[in-house]
Amino acid sequence: MENKTVGWIITGIAALMGVIVWIFNAALKRIVGDTCTHGDSCSMYDTIAVQTWISLAIVGVILIIGIFLMFMKPKEKLIVKTIKEKKKKKDYSGLDKKEKEVVDLLLNEGNAMFQADLMERLQVGKVGVTRLLDKLEAKQIVERKRRGMNNIVVLKD
Repeated sequence: MENKTVGWIITGIAALMGVIVWIFNAALKRIVGDTCTHGDSCSMYDTIAVQTWISLAIVGVILIIGIFLMFMKPKEKLIVKTIKEKKKKKDYSGLDKKEKEVVDLLLNEGNAMFQADLMERLQVGKVGVTRLLDKLEAKQIVERKRRGMNNIVVLKD
């Protein structure tokens, strides 16, 4: 709900409370006038005055809060837009046949696979795969991550 609307509601409630305090005060004075035998010097009249001022002070505070909310400047909405970067497709045109095979295998396997599995699929020895991956790492196409006794070869984004 908007601040101005809430302010009007609170101001209306304060006015209603003021009317209730006034009616209650009038009824109390009438009751005290009918029942007190001391006349105008009855101490109950002082009590009524104190209770009335306390009630009106509370109503006044509520009224001030309502008026403050009515004239308070609404908060500005901050809109933040996120810009999605388009991923550039990697250019694999400068790779030789074996390097393209490695990239294709990694793409088909979810961008990562064990170096030993890569060696089996390519049917190349340890030294050959190591040299091939060294070249691809130098070109920043793949990255090797050590996992126990084996490496995981990951295709870089």
